[in-house]
Amino acid sequence: MVLDTGSELSWLHCKKTPNLNSVFTPQVSKSYKPVPCGSPVCKTRTRDLPVPASCDPNNKLCHVAVSYADASSIEGNLAHENFVIGSSTQPGFLFGCMDSGYSSNSEEDSKTTGLMGMNRGSLSFVSQMGFPKFSYCISGFDSSGVLLLGDARFSWLGELNYTPLIQISDPLPYYDRVAYTVQLEGIKVGNKILDLPRSAFVPDHTGAGQTMVDSGTQFTFLMGPVYTALRNEFLQQTRRVLQVYNDPNFVFQGAMDLCYRVMGLSRPSFSNLPRVSLMFQGAEMSVSGERLLYRVPDMNKGSDSVYCFTFGNSDLLGIEAFVIGHHHQQNVWMEFDLVKSRVGFAEIRCDLAGQKLGIGPLGPHKKRM
Repeated sequence: MVLDTGSELSWLHCKKTPNLNSVFTPQVSKSYKPVPCGSPVCKTRTRDLPVPASCDPNNKLCHVAVSYADASSIEGNLAHENFVIGSSTQPGFLFGCMDSGYSSNSEEDSKTTGLMGMNRGSLSFVSQMGFPKFSYCISGFDSSGVLLLGDARFSWLGELNYTPLIQISDPLPYYDRVAYTVQLEGIKVGNKILDLPRSAFVPDHTGAGQTMVDSGTQFTFLMGPVYTALRNEFLQQTRRVLQVYNDPNFVFQGAMDLCYRVMGLSRPSFSNLPRVSLMFQGAEMSVSGERLLYRVPDMNKGSDSVYCFTFGNSDLLGIEAFVIGHHHQQNVWMEFDLVKSRVGFAEIRCDLAGQKLGIGPLGPHKKRM
């Protein structure tokens, strides 16, 4: 299942199609119970979903639909099933049994059976399972990593820096109340802090401008004025070491308009680039080296490759928020403490953390945005 801290509903593919290697078959389960339209669960438990549940006229079952920023969408019926993970069993777990939808990346879809919604909504996986805390670590080296559900302490894991989770109880049109929202306070390129007012990072009266930690989004997206300031400063500091790819018509993934021509087709290290630090209340996340640039697949200019800056412009995506994606969470131990309402992080080699725990691979999924 795809691990997604940016969404609530967990779901499984329930209808076999040619491109899906793995589906859940409810017909062979004795504990599977679809939720009928008339059940109070259909209305009350789905209140935080972006699209309200409806009634499927064909079977009188509770119908759920979810869509993602990469334009993919999926729909099906809400149902109860026993979910077992480790030694924990959750009878009557509510999830989506999905039978139709549109995928913008069917190749990635074929590798998974569904999605694990991990936000703070009442239907999310962590809320229903009752875990007080969860952590994950995604390796940028070989796509291995770990997901840890529950509390644990490891001597090899250093001190974590914590930033509080922000909550606004009033419903606002552009504010996601069940997201993992933190307070971004500034951005540093090398040793230079961008000259921006604090108000540039604070949600306005409509809720636009919250900062969300989202493992289901690949890259990091910043609101227009902040993105422009970062883009200009990074351009300025790298003008002697990087050659800009000047094609005004090319914007990678619709929101990343700062790209470079890099000599040769082999993988460069980019160790000479200035690090970009995201400064949160009480903590800092640094992005350096090859995590700053991403090679555009199947796009070469002669013997050169095209690489794009891994920060994009939220405004171009139509998103009224700052989003910290999983590319910048690679090789960072990410802890979500739901009891103390905080997020902690520490830089670590995630492939080594996986080896220490004796756990197999957990890979980044490049689909949700």
